[in-house]
Amino acid sequence: MLVMAAEQRAGAAPNTVLLQVRELVLQYKTPGHLVTATWNVGFDVCRGDRFVLLGPSGCGKSSILKAVAGFLKPAAGSIRLDGKPIIGPGPDRLVVFQEFEQLLPWKTTRENVLFPMRVTRRFGALEMEERADNVIDKVGLQRFADAFPHTLSGGMKMRVAIARALAMEPAILLMDEPFAALDALTRRKMQEDLLKLCEQTSLTMLFVTHSIEEAILLGSRILVLSPHPGRVRAELNAHQFAFADLDTPEFATLQRRITDMLFQDTSGVRR
Repeated sequence: MLVMAAEQRAGAAPNTVLLQVRELVLQYKTPGHLVTATWNVGFDVCRGDRFVLLGPSGCGKSSILKAVAGFLKPAAGSIRLDGKPIIGPGPDRLVVFQEFEQLLPWKTTRENVLFPMRVTRRFGALEMEERADNVIDKVGLQRFADAFPHTLSGGMKMRVAIARALAMEPAILLMDEPFAALDALTRRKMQEDLLKLCEQTSLTMLFVTHSIEEAILLGSRILVLSPHPGRVRAELNAHQFAFADLDTPEFATLQRRITDMLFQDTSGVRR
C-alpha cells in the first residue's frame, strides 16, 4: 500500500528536521512582466532524507533549489536550515549541476576536490588532503586523481563534482538534474553509485528531476509539483523501492499514480 510521508512519520520514530520550507513564493521580474515560479510551496527535509522535487518543466523545481542554495530571494515565505533562516549562499549547502563543465579545466581531479576546501579554509592542511583522498576513493576515481577534466568521461566528471561537494561535508547536498545529460547506461551507473554514497555517508540530499522513474529509484520521499506555477500536489514515500523493483506491480502503480497527478489540471481532469 502506498502511504503519504506524513503518515509514515506519524507511526515511526521522529526524525530531526533539517530543512524547513514554508509558503514559498518565488518570482522573477522580466521587462513588463512578473513571473511567478512557485506558489505557497512547503515541505520538510529530515536528516538523512533523499528528498526529490518532481514535476514538469517550468514548475519551479530548480528555482526552489536556487532559493535553498541562497541564490534566489523568496518573494514570500521562509526557508530555514537547522532552524536558521537562509539569507545567502554558504558552505553548508553545495550544488551539483547537470553541466559537465562545472570543473576547473586547469586542475586535476584531486586539485578540483581540494579547491573549495582551500578557498573556505574550513579545514587544516592535513585534513584537507585526507578528505580529498577519502572522497576520491568513495567515488571510485583513485586511478584518475591526477587526470585533468578533458581526459574524463561525462560520468567521471560528475563523480568529481560529487566528490568535491562531499569533501566539504555540507549539511545538505543540492542536486539539479545532475544525470540528465548522461547516456542511459552511465546514468544508471551514476544513480546506483549515488545511492551507495548516501548509504555510506548518511547524506541528506535535495534532488531535482523531471523523471518519474528516477524520482522513485533515488528518493526516499517525493514532492510532486503541479505545472507552472509550481504548487504541491502530493508528498509520497518511495523509500521501499530499489532497482530490483523496477518491473514490479507496486513500482508501476506508483508511476501511474504520479503520472496522473502530473497530467491532470487542478480540477482533476486529465489533460
